[in-house]
Amino acid sequence: MKVPLLDLVAQYELIQSEILAEVASVFKRQQFVLGPEVSQLEEQVARICEVSHGVGVASGSDALLLALMALNIGPGDEIVTSSYTFFATAGSIARLHAKPVFVDIDPNTYNLDPNWVEKAITKRTKAILPVHLFGQCAEMDAILQIARKHELAVIEDAAQAIGATYKGKKAGSMGILGCLSFFPSKNLGGAGDGGMVLTRDPDLAEKIRILRVHGSKPKYVHKTIGINSRLDTLQAAVLQVKLRYLSEWSEKRRQNAAYYDQRFNGLSKISCPSIPSHNVSIFNQYVIRVPERDRLIEQLRKNEIGSEIYYPIPLHLQECFQYLGYKKGDLPEAERAANETVALPIYPELTLPQRDHVAATVLSFLVGK
Repeated sequence: MKVPLLDLVAQYELIQSEILAEVASVFKRQQFVLGPEVSQLEEQVARICEVSHGVGVASGSDALLLALMALNIGPGDEIVTSSYTFFATAGSIARLHAKPVFVDIDPNTYNLDPNWVEKAITKRTKAILPVHLFGQCAEMDAILQIARKHELAVIEDAAQAIGATYKGKKAGSMGILGCLSFFPSKNLGGAGDGGMVLTRDPDLAEKIRILRVHGSKPKYVHKTIGINSRLDTLQAAVLQVKLRYLSEWSEKRRQNAAYYDQRFNGLSKISCPSIPSHNVSIFNQYVIRVPERDRLIEQLRKNEIGSEIYYPIPLHLQECFQYLGYKKGDLPEAERAANETVALPIYPELTLPQRDHVAATVLSFLVGK
């Protein structure tokens, strides 16, 4: 039985008629750049995320970049962030010639460990950039307290966490800025790249709207230098359809996660996702930790089950960041996670037989060792 890591075809088949109708409407009007669907989606997502403003941009990576630009981050500035995350988190910092300062993660949640954050702050630090990894929020109370103490901005990388909550507060709503990704594999994924910046600050929202159109307002008048980063109208139309199903899809992911948790319960050779009681995860990924991870991946492959390593090389050990001076062993928990974790299929369209096949294959590997 084949079980892909993610089956977007199965998702599309359920909503095909709705998607095609919205796309046809956009083609009929031929307003492909900043059409009405974009502003509608911005309002809808902002409401769901419990902020005042959403600004649609071309990708989650650009959302991070524009958030940093809006805070005037530049050469010499330092941003404290996680090493165990997708490249864009730190790449956006480096693109502005600022310095990513990597700190270690909590070994249970894989999110930024607040115990290391304050130790990394210097007089050059301008912001803290926590990542809500795999669909659950970082420990925001502690992070926000440190930020207030040192008068730092907090930018939430919520690319994998739309709809997740921390003590009842929505991902992307707790810092001064929050960043979303609509990459196709996300819980709310488009038909290509897309992203959004969230904020409660009207001035920052307006600044990002200007920055996303080359820094122009009014047209052809540039008081600042921006970039070209607009959410396509077609993407907004697709996302509006999928937004109707977001809550249902995230709940199905939680049900699949609960099933895996129950099947793997009590086994010492596997660590399942650890979700604190004050968090509600959306399970963008279901990531387990297994000491002989690569052997398990091979067993999954032989049984036609998709899997993925998020992320095989922590950012502080990436070649492009050698200039920062980190070495192997500096961030042991991030390095251990990179060597021991693997994501299993968790998508909402997963059938019961598929789900059972995944669990049975993992159990067979663990018991047979």
